[in-house]
Amino acid sequence: MKRLHAVPEHPISADAALLLVRVSAGAAFMLHGWGKIHNPFGWMGPDGFAPGFLQGLAALSEFGGGLAWILGLLTPLAALGIASTMVVAFSFMTFALGAPFVSLSGGPASELPAIYLCVAVLLLAMGPGRFSVDRALFGARRRGMAMPMS
Repeated sequence: MKRLHAVPEHPISADAALLLVRVSAGAAFMLHGWGKIHNPFGWMGPDGFAPGFLQGLAALSEFGGGLAWILGLLTPLAALGIASTMVVAFSFMTFALGAPFVSLSGGPASELPAIYLCVAVLLLAMGPGRFSVDRALFGARRRGMAMPMS
């Protein structure tokens, strides 16, 4: 467990940038998830396309994952949950609603879930940085030290 969550070493400027990305995206996710976490199994309403347990996972990944990103706590797990939610959101916006990537009229668009998916992939690849609870709990992982596959 410790090797999985050990934080890769980066220059301090990169760690500061990761902190900024984590806190800003995490706060946004907590706000997006706030209403959902109050009705986790039915926030889509009676005509929602996802069953209640998947709505609950999405609510948890947004609110809980946002908090985890802010703290830098269990960052890979939070990023995986958010990435999964954003793949579904992007697919729904693009294919089910037919929304453009960017709406010039201010209507629905798929750019936001795409950007959040990229943030999740960034945090999966780079880790949370030295300014994180993960670093305090699990330590640093030296460059060249591979992450375990199982």
